[in-house]
This record gives sequence, C-alpha cells and structure tokens, in this order.
Amino acid sequence: MEREKQIYRVTLVGSAGNALLVIFKFIAGVLGHSSAMIADAVHSLSDFITDIIVLVFVGISARPQDQSHDYGHGKFETLASLFISLALFGAAVGIIVSGAMKFAAWLCGADLASPGRLALWAALISILLKELMFRYTARKGRELESSALTANAWHHRSDALSSIGAAIGIGGAVLLGGRWTVLDPLASIVVGGMLVKVAWEIMRPSLGELTDESLPEKTEEEILSVFHSFEDIYEPHNLRTRRIGNRVAIEAHIRMDGAMPLRQAHELSSRIENTLKERFGPQTIVTLHMEPVKDAASTAEES
Repeated sequence: MEREKQIYRVTLVGSAGNALLVIFKFIAGVLGHSSAMIADAVHSLSDFITDIIVLVFVGISARPQDQSHDYGHGKFETLASLFISLALFGAAVGIIVSGAMKFAAWLCGADLASPGRLALWAALISILLKELMFRYTARKGRELESSALTANAWHHRSDALSSIGAAIGIGGAVLLGGRWTVLDPLASIVVGGMLVKVAWEIMRPSLGELTDESLPEKTEEEILSVFHSFEDIYEPHNLRTRRIGNRVAIEAHIRMDGAMPLRQAHELSSRIENTLKERFGPQTIVTLHMEPVKDAASTAEES
C-alpha cells in the first residue's frame, strides 16, 4: 500500500497547484481580456479533473485479486490514463475551436480586445509552476512505475507548453500594439494543436494495454534469453506477453526431459519464475506450460 500512498501524495500536491492556477488564470484571463489565458485556465481545470480521476482509479487498482478479477485490478489505472488523454483531447479541441472562431471574426473585421499585462504575468508564472510539477510527478511516476502518474505528469507538461504559447501570443499582442491582438487567439490554436499530439502520445500505450498488446520485441527477446540461460530447458515457444497496470504477464511453453522427476521439473520452473520476477518485478505473473522431450540429449545438441 506504500506505493498507492505515494501516488496519492504526489497527485494531491498536483491537484492543489492546479486548483490555485485555475483560479489565478481565470481571473487574469477575464481582467486581462485574453482568450488565450482563459483557454489556458480551461486546460488547468482539465488537469484538476484528471487529478481526481487518478485519485479514484489508483485506489481501485490497488485492490488485490479477488473472485471477479483473477489478475487483480491493475488495468483500472490504465483506464485512468485513457480518461486523462480523452479529457486532454477534449480540452484541446475546445481551445482550437474557440481560437478559430475569434480568428474568423478578426478576418471579418471585428476588433479583438487587447490582452493586459496581468494575463502575460499569469502565463509566465504558470510556465514555471507547471514545469516544476511535471518534473516532480514524472520522477515519481518512473520510481513507482505508475502509468497514471506518468500520464498526469505529461498533462502538467502540456499545460506548461500551452502557457508558453499563451505567453507568446499575449506578449506579442501587448508589446506590438492593437494591430496584433490576433496573436492571442492564434496562440490558442497553436496550443490546442500541441495538446492534441500530447493526448495521442498518452492514449496510444493505454489503448495498447487495454487491448492486450504484446510487450516490445526487445523485451520479449530478453524473456527468451532468460529461458535459454537454463541448461535443462529446450525450445521455448508460444510466448505471450502483456501488461496489467504496472505488472507484466508472461506465458510460455517450455520443453524438458520427459524422464525428469516431477519434483525436479517443478523446482526448475520455480527457478525460471523467480528469475523473471527478479527482472520484471515481484508482482510479475508467470505461467509456464511444460512439455516432455523424449530424447533430451539430441535436443540439447541441436540447440
């Protein structure tokens, strides 16, 4: 449960920061007449919502296996990552549409309100705070092997990127004068495009895990090398791998000497299982199907 407590602690720190930024950005956006800053505030609000999602789903994923979930509840954490990416994608589309509508109005001759310096300062402060939150959350995500924390960290980074775009647009509009107020909505469109890319980068591995995508080829080659390191194991085949939350599941068929006593075969398979768990984590799920080899000596020579 220590892992889950740390995830909660990190997420609570992030949610507190997001709550403060949401209030600050909305006030700065409204008082500073900046659509880019209001869009940035909406993005921070989506960050706050995803923090709540992480808190709820990580608690569920920490539950041990039971009668209804023989492999545990790890994929609930992956589901949280998917929800985060969908929330980010929705926020990105909203930002792009809003910016495009204002840009279209400008093309039709409408005057856009010039953003104030308060909005610019809000963007600069947001860049600093969100980058610090990204580095802290990403480091903890790696340490705890949490896909939800890692996804949330990139949500922090995406907010920092959106604030950079907002700062450029707002700063250009403030420093260059009224003719360049269009830079503010244009910046929001660029920011939205960046967020779509980040949302997909978070969504892709989550979809892969939820659809039981195999582990990378390099990882499977490493698993096979573990099998080959045991002298009494021949022709490992039918290897199947997948991720379940922060756990790895490995299934394989291995051939042993058909004359080997059952106790010895069990001890050998246990050694293989322990070796895989040492490499991929103590919660790794290993399922081995043992097949007899009639002539172990000739098989060993062929290998």
